Amino acid sequence: MPNPEAQPHQHRSRTRPSTSAAVSARTAVRDRVPLRQLLRVASVASGIQFGWALQLSLLTPYVQQLGIPHQWASIIWLCGPVSGLFVQPLVGLMSDRCTSRFGRRKPFILVGAASIVVAVIIIGYAADIGWWFGDTESNRPWAITFFVIGFWILDVANNVTQGPCRALLADLTSKDARRTRVANAYFSLCMAIGNILGYATGSYSGWYKIFTFTLNPACTISCANLKSAFFLDIAFIAVTTYISITAAHEVPLNSSGAAHAEEGAGESGSAEEAFMWELFGTFRYFSTPIWIILSVTALTWIGWFPFILFDTDWMGREIYGGDPNVGLTYDAGVRMGALGLLLNSVVLGITSLLMERLCRKRGAGFIWGISNILMAFCFLAILVVTYVANNIGYVGKDPPPTGIVIAALVIFTILGFPLAITYSVPYALISTHIEPLGLGQGLSMGVLNLAIVIPQIVVSLGSGPWDQLFGGGNSPAFAVAAVAALVSGLIAVLAIPRSGAQKARIHV
Repeated sequence: MPNPEAQPHQHRSRTRPSTSAAVSARTAVRDRVPLRQLLRVASVASGIQFGWALQLSLLTPYVQQLGIPHQWASIIWLCGPVSGLFVQPLVGLMSDRCTSRFGRRKPFILVGAASIVVAVIIIGYAADIGWWFGDTESNRPWAITFFVIGFWILDVANNVTQGPCRALLADLTSKDARRTRVANAYFSLCMAIGNILGYATGSYSGWYKIFTFTLNPACTISCANLKSAFFLDIAFIAVTTYISITAAHEVPLNSSGAAHAEEGAGESGSAEEAFMWELFGTFRYFSTPIWIILSVTALTWIGWFPFILFDTDWMGREIYGGDPNVGLTYDAGVRMGALGLLLNSVVLGITSLLMERLCRKRGAGFIWGISNILMAFCFLAILVVTYVANNIGYVGKDPPPTGIVIAALVIFTILGFPLAITYSVPYALISTHIEPLGLGQGLSMGVLNLAIVIPQIVVSLGSGPWDQLFGGGNSPAFAVAAVAALVSGLIAVLAIPRSGAQKARIHV
């Protein structure tokens, strides 16, 4: 058992070599990276987010069309947070120490992008593969099996790619505050562009007419549209990944830097042991502000994840009154939900460009808190719209009234503002407060990722059965989300130190 009194000194001695290795790599990078190069490097975020948009808008409805009941749909999404719990922190640490001649981050980005391509092919052809293995229209065990396999590969690949993308921009901008702000703005902008294109693709119902070969007895219209959208995703991620990795001129860790990193890991055991120790062992050194930031992050994602899981399903089920396996009403609602997410992404992109100014005037913690309170009111509005829709009496009979649809789209659109804050501010705050611990950029993102994926696991396990307990709709999960968002917003406004917020704004 290690001596607790000796741990702070041991931790500093262990992390100092890793930090010096990272600094030695950064000093070889040019002091000021051209803006055009930063934009090209950030472009891979568009490709990743394009696929995320399709995944978020189409896959929850699709998995129900394959025959998985609504109460179990959230369990399918469990793979994302479970893989993120281990994969993203481990990849972050490995990329911090990678000595490849191609650079520290680019190999992981390339492998992750290639894995995404494999995953979407499996998902898109799950129904066809199941048909080859003997599935019928009413019984699709093989299709469900291959869908789940592809889904797991997709979530692991996303986690492999995301962390190194953010860390790469941090490496290129080093300690240039202006370039750091611009890089984060470009990254958020590219994410918004990917979302807009992905949701626009998901909201269009005629892809099967363009890619006619996707339609067959095993794959109906909704399946063919999904498959076609994934073909576009493959092309887009291939182009953006090529642009990004050819633009990023990384300087590999030199042999001395690598030796130092290995020496640092050796002081606490093997590289694997060092990973677990550095990730979880650093918790004992966290200050109160760090725990507050992690707590607010966890509550924020308890708020976001039910919406992410069920946004388009809510539109198809509660607003349009459809059923995943009956008629085309549900599909029409899902497409309208994708349109709402497209509008959401437009607001996300605009807010990302204004992020620095907002945080400079009011402080990052305050802006985060206000955005979460706004998010809570939006979730309450979802409950109100659901109640009104159910009491008007049209559900299951006629198309929804225009006013109800507009109200739902307005809620989706407004939620783009707090989503932009969630994508940026927590990373800036945690980076500022954890920096004295000597963690690398990749592992720092992994620490914050724990506060994101653990709540997602809780929501994935609980939201489906919880909804089923209260009648099978999505309202109970949204009610929990509203409470979590409100509490997180109040904590952020009242408890996050103003000084820390002001320091963090230079990184947003």
